[in-house]
Amino acid sequence: MFADQPGQLQQRGLSRRAASLLITNQTAVPVEGEWLEAFWCEECQETKWYYVRQSSDRTYEISLAPRELWQQVAGVIDPHGNPSVGEFTRRNARQVNCHTLNAFHCLG
Repeated sequence: MFADQPGQLQQRGLSRRAASLLITNQTAVPVEGEWLEAFWCEECQETKWYYVRQSSDRTYEISLAPRELWQQVAGVIDPHGNPSVGEFTRRNARQVNCHTLNAFHCLG
């Protein structure tokens, strides 16, 4: 996870001044001890994403991942898809077969 706004660092205990300086100098600051992780639920038979935070005493706090946290992670794919991708692109990206190329003819 990373923070790219001073308020995100302030929520984690940094002063307003220190948070602003860090973001100004680094643009994005890695956040240690926090991450998103997927767990399989046997009862509902689906994968759910959780926000995991490690405490200083080596315990973990786990909660369902709120939507706004997806903007602060690196290395995971948003399960709801990239909002800037159109439905046509999303639908065609899911098609994996020999007919996919036929949808994109070159006229010339």
